[in-house]
Amino acid sequence: MRRINGHRQRYAWGSPTVLPQFLRTAADGEPWAELWFGAHPLAPATVAPSNLALNEAISADPEEMLGDSVARAFDGALPYLMKLIAPAEPLSLQVHPTREHARECFAAENAAGLPLDSPERNYRDANHKPEMVLALEPFEALCGFRTPRKAASILEGLEAPLAKRMLALLVSQPSAHGMRAAFRMLVAPAMRPEPSEITVLANECAARLESHRSPSPRIDRAVALLNEKYPGDPGVAATLLLNPVSLKPGEAMFVPAGALHSYLSGFAVEIMASSDNVLRAGITPKKVDADELLQCVSVTAAPPIRIAPERLSDATSAYFAPIDDFELSTFTSETGGANADAAARTLVGTGPRIVLCIEGPLTLETSAGVDTLERGEAVFIAAAEGPLTVRGHGRLVQASVP
Repeated sequence: MRRINGHRQRYAWGSPTVLPQFLRTAADGEPWAELWFGAHPLAPATVAPSNLALNEAISADPEEMLGDSVARAFDGALPYLMKLIAPAEPLSLQVHPTREHARECFAAENAAGLPLDSPERNYRDANHKPEMVLALEPFEALCGFRTPRKAASILEGLEAPLAKRMLALLVSQPSAHGMRAAFRMLVAPAMRPEPSEITVLANECAARLESHRSPSPRIDRAVALLNEKYPGDPGVAATLLLNPVSLKPGEAMFVPAGALHSYLSGFAVEIMASSDNVLRAGITPKKVDADELLQCVSVTAAPPIRIAPERLSDATSAYFAPIDDFELSTFTSETGGANADAAARTLVGTGPRIVLCIEGPLTLETSAGVDTLERGEAVFIAAAEGPLTVRGHGRLVQASVP
């Protein structure tokens, strides 16, 4: 069992207070957007007290750390990345590529001589990036396209010329083709509307919300919020085509490759295939490549994929995503009971695991030793260590491989 320290990411959309409070450390006035617990080479966690990068520790003995089957299946690398994510402002409107597309484009950018840290790059690795978010606090997001008819019903009654053009496309082609045409018109560089057109549309949505006439208050609220942060951005208008998502603590959503999405606010655990490949359509100061995103995005109407927890024991629940790279489980030991502290329970799971304490203290034990975690502290458990038992009151999340 190895204590690990997460890698902090200071993206501009991050909350300056949520993660510091969770980690019981002083805020510094700067955004704390994410804390990465994984072995991705761009921002690996470090093993205490040596400060060795986790990917290097795994590379030194992949069979012991990952187990033979995981090491063979994923070329000696940890296949998942777990994060704490704390958006105070919206993330970019984005898509993640399939593994095949990422492999092809990563190879092309390497052959072109683009450094990994080049701002011209789209692909930082050759992997796909399906992901799942588990809310720790109320969490707001946008994810996936609505049906064309539902999107049309939200656009109906709006007088903004841009809204009327979008509506005409959806009415004339009430299919995925119409939705793709409407989205392409908004974000493709050669066709995107003038910022003033988007502002007129956003202002009308805000007025509709204020007058209590909105057919989708959450969407009109999102449009107004995004236009306030990124006035005139094409992603503001694209929001009218998307599903709004509200997650309560303990609820989870899976985001497959190709799903257009944005996280708006909240605090959550996020788990994904170990990748940093993000294609952006807008709502960001970072690089936008709408043409590349349009090659990867799925416009097929689908509701957000909510993953219901499966109860594995009286203390453990698992969130099984339809993916081979990761699964997420939670352990909860309720406060109370005279002899509760004496009871040790097995946390279901095998293989290479990262365990993060959400509420503690909790004492963990494997064949390799014992450690006590407080809130925000994490350990890496090698496959060779076998079963994990937990003692005490609190909550854990565990990342593992199916």
